[in-house]
Amino acid sequence: MAVEVVYRSSRDPERLFMDKAEADRHDKMLELAELLSEVLQKAVPSLSDDQGEELGIYMARNREVFAKAFKNQPDALGELGSQPAAE
Repeated sequence: MAVEVVYRSSRDPERLFMDKAEADRHDKMLELAELLSEVLQKAVPSLSDDQGEELGIYMARNREVFAKAFKNQPDALGELGSQPAAE
């Protein structure tokens, strides 16, 4: 019988990973998404919890693009239009 090592995300327990680094990246992305969601909901009180969560996850998944845009490269946001919607 073979033994297989899998890693479980601490923030998303139903999600399993074959690589610890990948699980850690996923947890960090979810942590960033949660913080972004909180900030967005404070900035826009009419934002629902679900909308805030979706926006936070979207921004966290695409943080490199947003980072470029915030560093005086607003054209980088054009990259987001060519990507499929979030899972």
